[in-house]
Amino acid sequence: MMFRVTPAAATQILSAAQTQPESTTLRVAAKLDDDGELTYGMGFDEERENDRVVECEGLQLLISPRSQELLDEATLDFVELRPGEYQFIFINPMDSARHSGQCAGGGGSCGGGCA
Repeated sequence: MMFRVTPAAATQILSAAQTQPESTTLRVAAKLDDDGELTYGMGFDEERENDRVVECEGLQLLISPRSQELLDEATLDFVELRPGEYQFIFINPMDSARHSGQCAGGGGSCGGGCA
């Protein structure tokens, strides 16, 4: 499995982790909706059995078994969508319905690289 986090996304995640009272490990997730559309989510969480732990850009990320295939080759980025409006986005070659994904809680992605 290959999942990427850009340096811009890593900087924002590390900054947010400093405000977390407990877990500072980020879980990233993806699922297929009933209509076949990929949706994404992320949040700080504790490691669970069978999670894949991915180290990238100084971060530890958790990916559940159900999300691993959907996030293979995906990238998480932090970009400026419009002047002054920043968001995490997921860029995923598996998501052919859209050019980029969106993240629950306001996030987005692009590309840097870690296995």
